[in-house]
Order: sequence, then C-alpha cells, then structure tokens
Amino acid sequence: MKIIDAMLGFLKPSAEKKPDVKVIHLDSVDSTNSYLRTYVPTENEPMTVVVADYQSAGRGQGTNTWESEEGKNLLFSVLVHPVMIPVRSQFLLSEAGALALRDALPDEIKDEIRLKWPNDIYWKDKKLSGTLIETKLGGGHIKDCIFGVGLNVNQSMFHSDAPNPVSLCQILGHEVEKEELLNKIIKKFSEFYHLLEMGGYNDISAMYHDVLYRRGGFHKFRDADGEFEGAIVEVEDDGHLILRDRSGMIREYQFKEVEFIIN
Repeated sequence: MKIIDAMLGFLKPSAEKKPDVKVIHLDSVDSTNSYLRTYVPTENEPMTVVVADYQSAGRGQGTNTWESEEGKNLLFSVLVHPVMIPVRSQFLLSEAGALALRDALPDEIKDEIRLKWPNDIYWKDKKLSGTLIETKLGGGHIKDCIFGVGLNVNQSMFHSDAPNPVSLCQILGHEVEKEELLNKIIKKFSEFYHLLEMGGYNDISAMYHDVLYRRGGFHKFRDADGEFEGAIVEVEDDGHLILRDRSGMIREYQFKEVEFIIN
C-alpha cells in the first residue's frame, strides 16, 4: 500500500462528510490572496476558499508572476487558522498543502507527480502548480495561513518566459472539469489539515519526503557560489533544504538561496 493511502486511511470514514468550508467565487480579482488578507470570517468558519476566473496581479514566490489564460485554470486561495502548529514547524503547512494538491490530481498521472521544494507540483521536469503561502502570527501562534494556488488545468499554450510550465490538459490530452477538480482539492485540503490538527506531524513529513522531487541521487544545483552537484538529505521542519555535495559536505538553504538546474 502506498504511504499516502496508508497514512490517510483512518480518515476515510469521515471523507464522505462534506467539508465545513465556505467557498467564494469571483469573476475577477487582483489576487485571491489579497482578498483573503482583509477578509473577516464568521465565528464558525474554519476554512475559507476564494476562487477566481481571472487574477490581474497573481504572483508566486518573491517577485515572480503567474501566467494564466482567463477561465482556463484554477486560481484560488485557502484561509485556515492553524493555532495548533508551533511557529518553528510552520513548514508542515506547506507540506500538507502540497500533498493535498497532489492527492487530488487524476490517478493516471499521480505516480509521475512530485513535490519540488518548497511546494511546487511537478510532472516530470515541468511545473504544473505553484503555491504562495502567507502566515500571520499572534500571541506566539500562527493566527492565519493563506495558501494561494495557481494550478494549470486547461491552458494549451503558454506565452510568458516561464521556463517549464505544463497543464493537465497538455498531459492528459483532453480538458478537465475544473469545478469537479476544485471540489476534490478542497476535500483533500480538509483531510490533510485534519491530520495536522490530530498531531500527525511525522506522518505529513514522511509523506512529503516520499514524493519529493529529485529525492534520490545527485543532481545539479546553483547557489551564490555557482553550480554544484548535490543529493537531498532532508527538508527540516522549518523548511530548510539540506543537501550533501560530492565532497560529502552538508549544505543548508533557506528559500531562494539555492536553485534546481533543470535542463
């Protein structure tokens, strides 16, 4: 049995229950993350999802932007309130979100889907989805967490200078019903978030490492000192990527400090 199926098996009895989620549909917005930053949920609203047909200012990590043909892809953000997660372990949220997205994808391609550190969804060496995560701290806890997701679904051509985008339509050879896929993603987000609520931190980390992009062997990377070959040792709970180079030296990186070289 695959590790993800095994770890989530105990959640299946409650899987038929509709997740307690408020979903807001918008035709257009600057960004769904921006919308949720100022959104005030009701008292009994543990998870809020905002989905838009078009984002005029959608972005990725840092200064990166996200190309999306209007109405073709899934552009959405998820707001949760993970006060139970220690601040030092907040990367668990990134891991859980990436696992949820992967688990919601069509079964026929799932074995070829990997999670590229920190939380991109890759099919082979091409980027299928990216997530921008924003957290708000308060009282020593994580008060709010917003997952901003761009998932390439039915876009058949990409025109930006992004080096390696791909869509589900390109992979499968046919279009995908977006609403059905969104509902499945929301369900998976709820399941993985519930696993975090139950303290399944080690389970989440194990599942993440099991499907990590370039997990085995040596691969090319680039840091401030230039190119080198390294092997992934682990991703720590705080999100640091640990690599071992050919000389046996251990290297530790925060986000944006090292780049995967993809030919």
